Amino acid sequence: MEPTSLHFARTARSLTAAARANGLIAPTFRSPPRLEGATRTIRRTADGVTVSVVLRGRPWPAVAADMVEGVVAANDLGGLAADRARATLWAAVPDDEERAA
Repeated sequence: MEPTSLHFARTARSLTAAARANGLIAPTFRSPPRLEGATRTIRRTADGVTVSVVLRGRPWPAVAADMVEGVVAANDLGGLAADRARATLWAAVPDDEERAA
């Protein structure tokens, strides 16, 4: 299934809530990235972190993976902390049935 802006927004809200609930920085999500040719970018400013992801022409699992990895990267996580965060974040990604509703 190809991603849509509604799926993207729902997933962004879920990941933001999961990040905050686990004491992580919750980035802002947007699409598409400003950098031509990039499928995901991370921009850090004084106001926070923005993760930008390409939606068009990509399968939904690739988009969701970029969003999860964006949260991990925004928090500079590595090793076991990154693995734990990924597990928590993936559990927050709405499944296909939730996206279809």
